[in-house]
Amino acid sequence: MGDAERLVFAVDRALLRQALQRAVLHYDRAAVVQREVGKRLLERLELIDLKPAVILDLGCGTGAITTLLFKKYRRAHVIGFDLASALVVAARKRAPWLRSLHGVVGEPESLPLANASCDLIFSNLLLQWSADLAPVFTEFRRVLKPGGVLFFSTLGPDTLSELRQSWRMADSHSHVNAFLDLHDIGDSLVRAGLSGPVMDVERLTLTYPQVDGLLRDLKDLGASNVITNRSRGLTGQARWRAVRAAYEKLRRPDGLLPVTCEVIYGHAWGPSAEQGHSRESGVAVFSLDRLRQGLRKSR
Repeated sequence: MGDAERLVFAVDRALLRQALQRAVLHYDRAAVVQREVGKRLLERLELIDLKPAVILDLGCGTGAITTLLFKKYRRAHVIGFDLASALVVAARKRAPWLRSLHGVVGEPESLPLANASCDLIFSNLLLQWSADLAPVFTEFRRVLKPGGVLFFSTLGPDTLSELRQSWRMADSHSHVNAFLDLHDIGDSLVRAGLSGPVMDVERLTLTYPQVDGLLRDLKDLGASNVITNRSRGLTGQARWRAVRAAYEKLRRPDGLLPVTCEVIYGHAWGPSAEQGHSRESGVAVFSLDRLRQGLRKSR
């Protein structure tokens, strides 16, 4: 990735954390995709026979999916991790039995956890906030126990493509967060030395009556534009009208505006005691249907 590309992907971490802190008030109302993708990621855990003692829920949000992790692995100790303290606090308050949740706030590139301390790292829609995933995956490899496993979901570059396209009709600035593609993510898994990585991708389409509803939801999720090279000036009414007019051209026959979410799923294993620091040579990419066929055959 060149310097110009890194600038496009670079995230203002302080601004992101502030946005997530504020988002906690309305997060649950807007987090439709987060809940749906989290449930689909949980389904993928059926691919393996795992009895984890320690789970790191990386990107716990307000705890909606964390509660399902608790129900699935009732004997496990779950560590809820997120980028903003308000989200972790909300997760711990979600239900009385969740108060035993151990909450952690920080950055995924530097986890405050001991080496080989986790059996399962479960990360639902948090990795899209990291421009370089190699150091993140290296941290995951460090904290995974021998035989431990990583399951994650993140967003691909087609996410919010309609909004990005509409903004291009208004000006040349970056107004929509950028996302890494499947191949970049796969390369980072390999460089980090995680074993047997497998990935797949699917596209979800949301609909809104008006573009303003989408913009409100992005703000309520703390997912407004936080790219470092974003425009720092105020957006005038003329440009907003241009954005709305461009998006209107995408209105579907049913009268609704489409919003694309490209969701990338992956899982990989930490090193076994025999593997030491050996590295895998590549990433296996499977369609969602093929993964489901394999799951049915394994039962």
